[in-house]
Amino acid sequence: MKKITLLGCLLATLFTFAQAPAGYYNSAQGLSGYTLKSELRDIITSGHNSQSYGDLWTGYSSSDIDNYYENDGTILDIYSENPSGTDTYTFTLGSDQCGNYSGEGSCYNREHLMPQSWFNSASPMKSDIHHVYPTDGYVNGQRGHLPFGEVNSASYTSNNGSKKGSNVYSHPNAYNGTVFEPIDEFKGDVARVYFYMATRYQNQIGGWESVNDGSQNTLDGSSDQVFEDWMLEMLIQWHNNDPVSQKEIDRNNAAYSFQGNRNPYIDNPSWVAVIWNPNPDTQAPTAPTNLVATNTTFSSVDLDWNAATDDVGVVSYEVEQDGVVVKNVTTLQTTISGLSPQTNYSFAVKALDAYGNISALSNTVNVTTLAAPTIIFSEDFEGCNSVLFNAISELSDLDWECSPQYGENNTGSFQMNGFSQGQVPSTDWLITYNAIDFDLYQDEKLRFFTAAAYGDSELQLLYSTDYDGSATPSNFTWQPVPNVNIALHSDGSGTIEENIYSNIDISSISGSVYIAFKYDTSNGDDATRWTVDSFEITGEDNLRINTKELDFSFYPNPVKGNNLNVQMNNNVDFSYEIYDLNGRLIQQAQQVSTSSINVSSISNGLYLLKLTSEGKTATKKLVINH
Repeated sequence: MKKITLLGCLLATLFTFAQAPAGYYNSAQGLSGYTLKSELRDIITSGHNSQSYGDLWTGYSSSDIDNYYENDGTILDIYSENPSGTDTYTFTLGSDQCGNYSGEGSCYNREHLMPQSWFNSASPMKSDIHHVYPTDGYVNGQRGHLPFGEVNSASYTSNNGSKKGSNVYSHPNAYNGTVFEPIDEFKGDVARVYFYMATRYQNQIGGWESVNDGSQNTLDGSSDQVFEDWMLEMLIQWHNNDPVSQKEIDRNNAAYSFQGNRNPYIDNPSWVAVIWNPNPDTQAPTAPTNLVATNTTFSSVDLDWNAATDDVGVVSYEVEQDGVVVKNVTTLQTTISGLSPQTNYSFAVKALDAYGNISALSNTVNVTTLAAPTIIFSEDFEGCNSVLFNAISELSDLDWECSPQYGENNTGSFQMNGFSQGQVPSTDWLITYNAIDFDLYQDEKLRFFTAAAYGDSELQLLYSTDYDGSATPSNFTWQPVPNVNIALHSDGSGTIEENIYSNIDISSISGSVYIAFKYDTSNGDDATRWTVDSFEITGEDNLRINTKELDFSFYPNPVKGNNLNVQMNNNVDFSYEIYDLNGRLIQQAQQVSTSSINVSSISNGLYLLKLTSEGKTATKKLVINH
């Protein structure tokens, strides 16, 4: 079964549609049976701008790329894709088009899921991308114009498990000759293509049934039911057992962009039952069971549950948050996001069948979200005149430069473009202007973005506890930031390779440190053009910095005027430091004997006040609101 699926739909008077333009299906609301099918035909015929057969090769660049399994940008072929492991071969868009083939893996061609012989290769059916898929040429040839069916003893099996053999589908009037069976992962895809063809070409398909080309064992010669009884039953089972996937949603959207019409059974899967089995079902599904909550964060929680059962079939699950439906999914798990920190929530799940019957609620789970992390340091490089990093060049006249683009989502960034200057040995640093005091926090996490093109020179992320801000950083001790390994450019080409490093545990760093990106081609590496962006450190306030904690209080808090009054036992002298939430030191003084600190020069905001006296230290939050 697919793990990423389409939102389910209610079958009352109100429908919801995934990704369809607003109003696209308005005229179909309230209809059922073959009347609904005819209305859908009118909707998806209007706007259908038929493309040429050759244009399909280009259409596949947006409709059939593997962004779901290997996620490697190759052609997604339903006859070779292994959804639970590594594909035995892949096809590169364009360069692997058929051509001739000698066996599996040779090339891909254009597979008509309803064979061309059924409609004499006529247009617009021949080039309708909704049913013409890119598939392995050899497997396509094995399928030929065979009807789809189910196989036990296969005379041919493709590498991913698609089979050819005698039909064993259990139905009193089932065809028992040779059929072709796709793998379970794509049976629902095939079924919804067939329902689309029965609808889009309703006026023509009644004449497609002929002898000895597979159509006579699939089609019944009508324009309403369209399919033989056994075939209709099997297609409905495939449709129910393999719900709409994200891959299908994306393909439907790409097809709409390509030729101007949609597959309504991807947008609203419940229409299959409404049209081909219009007698209403009144039996509700059983309640989902064993709902559990895991991976609770300050803003999200993962929910998992066991499946409900139904006499027709469960099509979706509604997730309730504090008694209000917040999500509708067809998976058995989901993530609820957008929650508030340190807040109690209650969750339950109920099941819906194809006719909108709703089950009782599952068990209820209660969760409390975690406290939100503090942003210790954040730089998005949007303002080149006020960034919190300092660019220092020790070798060559190159330098890190601020750019208004090229960063994450093409936003502002800092870039070291050694490649543009040729092979010039270079040692260049991008260092935080001020030290960050990690002793003020705990459970620190790091996130940043990089982009690389050309070359094979590395980019290092380092930290130093002894650097003093000088122009020769190499004279000081630098250590790798823990758990960070910035990937080299893979092949040295001009292709831009982007990476996001997130939730990196850097809590082992202690003390007051500078952090730096170091770019170094002095050892003869080919220069890489490196780009960095979205640098952020988060953590939790560490209000007990030292086991020997200083006992002090201060007032007023928030500070309304210019002075902050400090009270300590024995009225001893103290030293203090005031930091902003980016870890920058704003104000400090040593061995203060007065009980008042003047904060008139500090702007309104939230700060951390760190006091030290007689070997003891403590830090507390300070709010200034003049």
